[in-house]
Amino acid sequence: MPRIHSLLAVQSVVAILVSVNRLGTWTLGYVLPNQFLRWVDFNNMLILPLISLVAFYLLKKTIEYDSPAREGRSHLAVNLVFIIGVYLLAASYGDHEVTNYLHVRFCLDDSASDLCRIVIFNDDEFSHWVFFTGFVMMNAALLFLQNLFPHTEKLIGKDIVLLVVNSIFLAAGILANLGFEEIGLDLYVVAFLAILSVYFLWKRGKQPLFVYYSSAYWLGLVGSLIAQTFR
Repeated sequence: MPRIHSLLAVQSVVAILVSVNRLGTWTLGYVLPNQFLRWVDFNNMLILPLISLVAFYLLKKTIEYDSPAREGRSHLAVNLVFIIGVYLLAASYGDHEVTNYLHVRFCLDDSASDLCRIVIFNDDEFSHWVFFTGFVMMNAALLFLQNLFPHTEKLIGKDIVLLVVNSIFLAAGILANLGFEEIGLDLYVVAFLAILSVYFLWKRGKQPLFVYYSSAYWLGLVGSLIAQTFR
């Protein structure tokens, strides 16, 4: 459990850094003199997702332990889903951050030209579809891995408190994305993962990731719906 808490805390720190990176003015400078990207785009494309994905992979390895399930087809299938999800997430970041920068810099007042039309579609549509597909696959894979490799020790009150505290940072990220903007595909993604996580929690009991994800997604979902009501 200490390692699980630590790796989830890394995700919490990343969530904070994503907000600081997005909202801070210090990241608006250019990475190189040729102005190919701003620091905000570079950090969101390479630095922060890489830290998050390394922590997710180490969390995956922490959950898995020696048991007959390691040799089964279910484990192989879940691993493939996880790997494909990681690839799609990486592809979405590469597509979105570059086209978002070009969109903001060159296409805010020009949505009709062929170049800007393509840039805007990649920024606002295609990269989002790829991201949410990868996001669902990777996070669902972690839930299924927890189901295949249940934690063998009973969670104590301290563990549950730490899991909920870490989940609040993910919930805050969900609220920031769903609560104050027009809701689209992301609502269905969060709702699906919220239902899946609480189903596993009901079926298998208080497993670390079931507690973490159930808390994060339901807090984020309910908070977003309340925020949307009072927009």
